[in-house]
Amino acid sequence: MARLCEGRVCIVTGAGRGIGREHALMLAAHGAKVVVNDLGGSMDGEGASVGPAQLVVDEIAALGGQGVANTDDISEWAGAERLVAQAVDAFGRLDVLVNNAGILRDRMLVNMTEAEWDAVITVHLKGTAGPSHFAANHWRDRSKAGEDVVGRIINTSSPSGIYGNPGQTNYGAAKAGIAAFTVIAALELARYGVTVNAIAPAALTRMTENLGMGQASEEARAQMAPRWIAPIITWLASTESTPVTGRVFDVSGRALSVSEGWHRGPTADPVDDPEKLGPLVLDLVSRARPNADMFGHDRTD
Repeated sequence: MARLCEGRVCIVTGAGRGIGREHALMLAAHGAKVVVNDLGGSMDGEGASVGPAQLVVDEIAALGGQGVANTDDISEWAGAERLVAQAVDAFGRLDVLVNNAGILRDRMLVNMTEAEWDAVITVHLKGTAGPSHFAANHWRDRSKAGEDVVGRIINTSSPSGIYGNPGQTNYGAAKAGIAAFTVIAALELARYGVTVNAIAPAALTRMTENLGMGQASEEARAQMAPRWIAPIITWLASTESTPVTGRVFDVSGRALSVSEGWHRGPTADPVDDPEKLGPLVLDLVSRARPNADMFGHDRTD
């Protein structure tokens, strides 16, 4: 029986550990040739090592698959360009880009430093934009040459970004930006045969074990295992997913759902006198749906 991603060439950033590793292994198990990108740094982005990426490549090879390791810093434009070029040099083309790399530097806003803000925004948001830019140019060139392109960009947002979580203004802002980036890039790249989607995963990894998940019950830990995230990535990477673009999927071992973006809610005629706005605004807010909690449900507090 044919596998979902047979022969497709995929890049997975941040694939040396955790969720990214599961993506790379499942894509390879379904026939993909995988470029395993990982800087090999610590959870907060410090340091570098080829070890994590090469270990995943070795796992892929042991399973009979094909993969190559890459340690470029995808938060730098030049690193992102080299990453895409390596995929093309190694396997002849690129079909799928999974933007997964990320770091955490959690801090309440009043205590956050400029460096903590910049580091998280750079790795997550710029680290999504750079590889996507060079992948998109690769697909545009192929499309203009008359090739039938079936390209995929799959980004990684977060419940912190689309719903909100205290202590993560930097991380949440980056992840909200990635969700918006996904919607807009999907509109721009459709003409070249490229779909753009995102996931908002919840899983127990080294990045989340200090957020209370490390003390979860065995049942909860099983439900929050990273392996639950890879199936939707693998399907989105396949040719079967062509009708789906511009969507964010909320995914964990507990549920798979489509996250619905901002919509215009209760509306009133405009008023040009701010002294008359109070009752009007309070009425609009009273009729509006509450913001979601971290599980995507209406807040009740």
